[in-house]
Amino acid sequence: MAGVLNSVADLLATYDRQLRRDARARPPGRVEQVGPVVRYLSDIDDSWEAVIWADIDESTADAEIARQVEFFADRGRRFEWKHHAYDTPADLAARLIAAGFKREDDEAIMVAETASIAADVALPSSIRLAPVVDAAGVDLVMQVHHEVFGTDDSWLREDMLSGLRAGQGSPTETDGGVMAIVAMAGDQPVCSARIEFHEGTDFASLWGGGTLPEWRGRGIYRALVSYRAGLAAGRHYRYLQVDASPDSQPILERLGFVRLTTTTPYVWQPRTSAPR
Repeated sequence: MAGVLNSVADLLATYDRQLRRDARARPPGRVEQVGPVVRYLSDIDDSWEAVIWADIDESTADAEIARQVEFFADRGRRFEWKHHAYDTPADLAARLIAAGFKREDDEAIMVAETASIAADVALPSSIRLAPVVDAAGVDLVMQVHHEVFGTDDSWLREDMLSGLRAGQGSPTETDGGVMAIVAMAGDQPVCSARIEFHEGTDFASLWGGGTLPEWRGRGIYRALVSYRAGLAAGRHYRYLQVDASPDSQPILERLGFVRLTTTTPYVWQPRTSAPR
């Protein structure tokens, strides 16, 4: 990979600029910059919202954290401060904890050159991959999501339906958008995943890959990565990016992804909201 990817430092700088500092959003989400902070907001109830980038230091961090807490408290919304290992100030994580945020599990920011990911990976003969093009397909994705991750993210269903209504479900489109794919064993969904195409950037990002426990170890997750790489290549996105869990990191490394840094969610919850 050393001869294909830019240096890790250069690639990290590109990632930081395109997907954080100058981030865009597809409806129903929106990105706004307020002073030194870039935040992602959504019009879907209970959807993911976050501070995704901040230009702060030791003298400004506490006041800016307090401003963001006040903003989201007024919205009555849970939000994430998407912390990266290189963010400043160096003690930002401790400041977030002191302000009432809860730390969640670390993930690795991993990137691969789209063209380097094999487009064809053999699937078990009993498995077929189906792009999600309607509400019934969305329900299959959510069935896998519930069984694998154990969460009831109804906002995610609405987000995918919104994408379909906006015409984002076609594998042949060339602009930004999102697609979901489900792996089927007969009539049973056994794995699902999503890909988001970040318009105006070099990146497509991979999300939500999950396989039912009894179907793991058969190459299905790997095949879904390769399938999505083909979609990204068809839309001329140079890089694939993943926020990778410890379970998926070894698979992605074998496929050719490199680790750029670590990201850690710090989550603030309004006291009046039920835990999620």
